[in-house]
Amino acid sequence: MQKISIELVPRDHETLKQEMQLVQKNLPNINIINIPDLLKFPLRSWDACIQAKEFFAHTIPHLRAIDFDLSIPFPLVEKFRTNGIDSVLVIAGDQPQDMSRRVFRTTSVELIRALKAQMPELKVYAGIDPYRSGIKTELDYVKRKLDAGAEGFFTQPFFDLRLMEIYHDLLSGVETYWGISPVMSVRSKDYWDNLNNAIFPPDFEPTLEWNRNFAKRALAFCKSTDSSIYFMPIRVDLVKYLEGLI
Repeated sequence: MQKISIELVPRDHETLKQEMQLVQKNLPNINIINIPDLLKFPLRSWDACIQAKEFFAHTIPHLRAIDFDLSIPFPLVEKFRTNGIDSVLVIAGDQPQDMSRRVFRTTSVELIRALKAQMPELKVYAGIDPYRSGIKTELDYVKRKLDAGAEGFFTQPFFDLRLMEIYHDLLSGVETYWGISPVMSVRSKDYWDNLNNAIFPPDFEPTLEWNRNFAKRALAFCKSTDSSIYFMPIRVDLVKYLEGLI
């Protein structure tokens, strides 16, 4: 079965439950959930993933490397083992706007290495960002993460299938979840352009029709290449976006 994940924002327990019920009812072929750790909400990604076990057998919390002090043992070992959290996605993490929140100089590579040392059974995914630097620089970063113990990757969302194909060829043999996210307004496109340096194809349109068509093509590409995929639905009706495609 093709691995299809959904990324849902953990605003609070009740909202998350409603969204997971919606996915289970309308999009039953989505079989994995990954949940980001967002400082503006009190619900932590790992606690949200424990809650999500009611709806998904496989849950993947995001871990922000800068939130963890590697001079002490990883504090979530027992919580993960007790609650069946067997996979995580390690990202670098943005600096918090609240300066009272303590962060550390821990890098993604360092946290990956520490996790594999303390929890060898844990499957650790890392991030790929095709926009932050040149392709060679990003692939070198991928290699460092693999050397540290990463066993797979989640990409930043792609909007151009040609770029996906290039990265797929260069990541041959590496388990990858290809990210897809709808962009439904000019303002949203500007955000991806200006803050993330994302690449859009010439025919891009911020419409539901274009985004559904791209999702359909991306699903077909991942199926033909035996790849995994995840959807990050932002400011869109999830059912209208994906119903009939998955």
